[in-house]
Amino acid sequence: MKKDNVNNPEHYTSGDIECIDAIKSSMSHEEYIGFLKGNCIKYLWRYRLKGKAKEDLNKTNFYLNKLIEAQS
Repeated sequence: MKKDNVNNPEHYTSGDIECIDAIKSSMSHEEYIGFLKGNCIKYLWRYRLKGKAKEDLNKTNFYLNKLIEAQS
């Protein structure tokens, strides 16, 4: 199985729990929205600076999709 550092990074999973799910469970809806928005901004801010532009843009897209889902 190919590693997916954007949608399912191994280092963000402990047992059956993914870090983003634990974060969501620990926050109010408004806090979670802010977390997602902040991560979108972070990855857009640095995508040209680390040498992994495509990966950081895909991470932006990951958090943006989560933000869109959270609006439902």
